[in-house]
Amino acid sequence: MTVSAQTNQEGKELTINISGRFDFSSHQEFRKIYENAPSDIHEFIIDMNDATYLDSSALGMLLLLRDHAGGDNADIQIVHCNDDVKKILTISNFGQLFNIH
Repeated sequence: MTVSAQTNQEGKELTINISGRFDFSSHQEFRKIYENAPSDIHEFIIDMNDATYLDSSALGMLLLLRDHAGGDNADIQIVHCNDDVKKILTISNFGQLFNIH
């Protein structure tokens, strides 16, 4: 599992790319990315294009990101989910907390 990130040209949006299994082994790497993001980041995009799986600890990490980004006021999109990942997010009712595309 690898996690990488980049900001957009305006520096207001951070895209975090998830590759492989998104589970507890990536907790520190994932947290370090959003905690060290510039303070003017207003939108987070979690790109799951290359994610093959996520578990309950990954769901917890997404909730921690949401809290860090402002809770109910957070602007977080989860994009490019395969069917298995989307099913887990749907069963967990994450569509009520995140914009899932």
